[in-house]
Amino acid sequence: MQQLDYSPDPTGEPADVRSSGPGRPGRRRRSFRRPADYAVAVFIAVAVLVVSLVIWDRSDIRNTTLITGPADVAIPAGPTVFPPSLGQVWTAPSGATPVPVVAGPTIATAADGSVVGRDPLTGQQRWRYTRDLGLCTVSESWGKVIAVYHKSTNCSEVTELDETTGARGAQRNGDAQMGTQLVSDGTYVTTTGPTLMDTWRYDMVQTIEYGKVPDFVNPDVQPRAGCTYGSVSAAFGLIGVIERCPNDPSDRLSIYRATAVSSDTPSVVTSNVIGGHAGRLIAMTSQYAAVAQADPTRLSVYDDQTGTLAASYPLNLPASDLAGDPAGRVVPSWTDSDGVYWYTGSSTIALSATDFHPLWTVNGTLGAGTPFAGRYLVPVPNGIEVLDVATGAGVGTIGVDRNGYRGPVAMATLGPMVFEQRGSTLAALR
Repeated sequence: MQQLDYSPDPTGEPADVRSSGPGRPGRRRRSFRRPADYAVAVFIAVAVLVVSLVIWDRSDIRNTTLITGPADVAIPAGPTVFPPSLGQVWTAPSGATPVPVVAGPTIATAADGSVVGRDPLTGQQRWRYTRDLGLCTVSESWGKVIAVYHKSTNCSEVTELDETTGARGAQRNGDAQMGTQLVSDGTYVTTTGPTLMDTWRYDMVQTIEYGKVPDFVNPDVQPRAGCTYGSVSAAFGLIGVIERCPNDPSDRLSIYRATAVSSDTPSVVTSNVIGGHAGRLIAMTSQYAAVAQADPTRLSVYDDQTGTLAASYPLNLPASDLAGDPAGRVVPSWTDSDGVYWYTGSSTIALSATDFHPLWTVNGTLGAGTPFAGRYLVPVPNGIEVLDVATGAGVGTIGVDRNGYRGPVAMATLGPMVFEQRGSTLAALR
């Protein structure tokens, strides 16, 4: 057995760096002391720092600001009697909210990349969430505020914000298309793109895609190709859409489930051509879908499960009310346990909550309206019409100065406050 020699070399070097054989130079340990070594180390450190700073500067964290608010905030009490008047208290820019966004004790506004949770009484900021991206739309679902931002060509960044504190909750990246709004049945939220709809549940997990899905993994799993969408509604785990497809002679009403075995393979309940080219899906229940149709102007009620026509009611509407499709492919309406209140573009029509038969009509309105203090409010030029909820009979009119604004008005209430979405401005009245 070879014995290793650990005796010192006459030169003072240890044996493990001596020559390992005749004529072979010994290996020496090189100390980290030369100027070039320090230069290389500094270069590496600076490079790592620069790369880290670039990544951080371009990251979502770097370009996101979140200011949370107090958690001990209560919903303000509503009035016990109907107020004799309503005056404007405050306004705020809110171009990314198609309707007033009421969530818990908060009214949210959205503009210039910022979503702001406000005190409904004063309009003062409670919390703020800001991105360096444009906002596509902001809505309420599951009691939370849902903010959708866009990068490049689609509305891909979705964030859930706590209604009271503004704390960030679930998030997702998606393929929602520009111009989308959100429709919700209380459990699922669906985007309303012109050729693609995405559906998510409360934890932002995608449950279904319907339409022109980018980067198909499984081709030919969508029911039809080349279709565009006119209007969308949802209820009780069902999603309805008016489709216009290349091989169809007229509008098609399709109803599919909000969940499926595979998220890219829709489970279609029914899909039928319904005639005409100006259909608008107004609302849905678990049993029926209400569609406004032209030539002649009528409200058609279809069975959700079979697609067959269940009832038809004549409507006296100008042709302009059904011209084109609604903004964001969502028909302006208010739905509660008493009924569906539909803004046609010139009138507000109340429909039965059970079978959608028309209950009453008020002409010359600017929006669907909202219930408040035992009455029903609808916006009209220069004011708000106060109606009996059951009959639509006029109770009175409250004058409102909208500072020259004459467009559509979406309404909501919170406590003693009445809110009006006037284009890109939210106004609070009390």
